Amino acid sequence: MRTGFLMTALLLLAAPAQAADHPRSTYVTLVLQAFAAKVECPGKDVVYQDLVQKAEQMHLPDGTTEKVRKAIAWMHTGGKMGEKQDDDLMAEVAVATQATDLNQRRLGMPSWCEAQKTNLAGLIRSKGG
Repeated sequence: MRTGFLMTALLLLAAPAQAADHPRSTYVTLVLQAFAAKVECPGKDVVYQDLVQKAEQMHLPDGTTEKVRKAIAWMHTGGKMGEKQDDDLMAEVAVATQATDLNQRRLGMPSWCEAQKTNLAGLIRSKGG
């Protein structure tokens, strides 16, 4: 219950940032989905350097990938891993988490995993390949 309340509060704070369709928000969603695919989809892995290259292609500042990774880890482990980042980034992670969760539930995990092969091409790979 407490987590749901926190997520709702973060989503309300994130609404103005999302309205501008900030490129970092798009990147946060991609990174979160890539790590979700690694965890939820059998045989999938993420190559960190691929995430860094995507950030460069999107003209995001150096260090963005690491900040996003730390923010995701912090939020998804209740602060046991990663590091809390600035409020805007934490709000972007919260929005991306909720959107991904809703999408997974709507599609069902097998269909969501199948869709990620195309959606995250170049960011996720088959393990060992």
